[in-house]
Amino acid sequence: MKLYFESSRIQSKLETVRNTLRYIKNTNIPLPSLVEISDSGICNRVCSFCPRSDPNYKDIKEFISEDLHQSICKQLSEYDYCGILIYAGFSEPLLNKKIYHNISVARSYLPDSIIEFTTNGDVLNKERLQKLFESGLSRILISVYDGKEDEERYIKLCNSTGLKENQFLVRNRYLPAEQSYGLNLSNRGGMLKDAVHSIKPLEKSLSRPCYYPSYHFFVDYNGDVLMCCHDWGKKYILGNLNNQSFYNIWTSQLAKTSRKSLMKGNRNFSPCDICDVNGTRIGKTHAEAWKKTYKE
Repeated sequence: MKLYFESSRIQSKLETVRNTLRYIKNTNIPLPSLVEISDSGICNRVCSFCPRSDPNYKDIKEFISEDLHQSICKQLSEYDYCGILIYAGFSEPLLNKKIYHNISVARSYLPDSIIEFTTNGDVLNKERLQKLFESGLSRILISVYDGKEDEERYIKLCNSTGLKENQFLVRNRYLPAEQSYGLNLSNRGGMLKDAVHSIKPLEKSLSRPCYYPSYHFFVDYNGDVLMCCHDWGKKYILGNLNNQSFYNIWTSQLAKTSRKSLMKGNRNFSPCDICDVNGTRIGKTHAEAWKKTYKE
């Protein structure tokens, strides 16, 4: 089995994003360093800290089309994309029977990218784990919700499959509510107000910068490009890749305006005005690069 990984030790997301800052050829326009694909509208779990625990939140039983997925990978390859491509978003990627094919397509177009995969692990076994890496996966992130025993089981599974330490991360999401379930918990763009673990939308917007749109490109299963992965309400759509190009959406006036406002700490527009996310942990280098492109 051939395993794909970018270095002997996978660095933190912060370091990876910083180290993969690249520019569109012959311009000073920075490329994203993290492209996230939410490849369906369904998940097999309803976690208390997730908007899916809101009884009004609906599953959408659709998956990203092969043509759209291939188009995304092809367009990224035209810019020699070498950052992170992660299958995550609002869904459980292992529910997509074509996920192995999609990863294989992504690897063929993006040989230098870090291809990651986030899963709750419920349907993961040794055969599927091997197949994911044979398809071209770089790293798997397994979120454990049911307790310490499951955490140990997944670590044993990864080790028995022959994965190196830098190819998997098992994350404890079974901690109690007072420990935020092991998450950097936020109100998910104001979408947790009616969830089981309710966090109210902010009444007054934060005066704090947010760098997400500077380094992160988020694609929903239907081609919609959202400004942010925390926008579970899908209120701020930058464009759609079924009828617009990656370049046109990434460099659009709408993207530039929101990016510039958030860099300045201006969150006075929906859904950012009710969001409590700390958006400065990652992406400062990209935000600084974008600043150089704007005329004050």
